[in-house]
Amino acid sequence: MEQSNGSSSSALSNMAAPMFGGKNYQIWAVKMKFFMKGADLWEAVEEDDEVPPLGANQTVNQIRIHKEKVTRKAKAMSYLFSTVSQSVFTKIMSFETTKEVWDFMKEYEGDEKIRGMKVLNLFKEFERQQMKTNESVKDYINRLVSIVNKIRILGEDIEDKRIVQKVLVSIPERFEATIASPENTKKL
Repeated sequence: MEQSNGSSSSALSNMAAPMFGGKNYQIWAVKMKFFMKGADLWEAVEEDDEVPPLGANQTVNQIRIHKEKVTRKAKAMSYLFSTVSQSVFTKIMSFETTKEVWDFMKEYEGDEKIRGMKVLNLFKEFERQQMKTNESVKDYINRLVSIVNKIRILGEDIEDKRIVQKVLVSIPERFEATIASPENTKKL
């Protein structure tokens, strides 16, 4: 079992961690959270407390567990430091815990008002979309899904049903006969 942990850990270390330069925080945060979970370090980010020092007369197992916790905290901090640009690093380098770093990074998301405006603008963009005459249905749907994913990254949900409705009411007339038939709609 220990051997598989080592090999999965080395496989993860061969993967490129997501880089953050100050823009697109939401995308970086989602990628980084799952990168840290894959490295079994997410708990080290969520926990705000430092690992307490060992007392006297500890068992070998207690010493091992303590060392593992300290190592995980250090690895998590190292990952966070190594995935940001130099300008971001200078803002976070004085923090002592991974939780402090992660919480500070949330400032790049912007406040609730800014996030709300971004969501509103994306909803407007979604509603304005129309399929172009020379565009395939697949390309049009991909364009809509791209906007929907941006909305979802900002924490808002948009039901798949709404996306399907948008497609059905905004595609050109040449597809109306196809839409009218339920069997053909499945193929579309």
